[in-house]
Amino acid sequence: MPNITKEITTMVEMLHESEQILVLEIVRRFLPDDIATPEDLRDIAIAREEYRRGEAIRHEDIDWS
Repeated sequence: MPNITKEITTMVEMLHESEQILVLEIVRRFLPDDIATPEDLRDIAIAREEYRRGEAIRHEDIDWS
């Protein structure tokens, strides 16, 4: 069975950078937009720790104007 990821990587590396940008945009359209990135997960962990320590700000205490 072929390694599809390796084959795609090899093919994309052969493209000019301007064409790689186009391929990247096409691939992004196939990915769900609700998947947490490693950065998202880190930020969530930090927020949970701040909340646990009582450092959260209540919604009602924010001046939204």
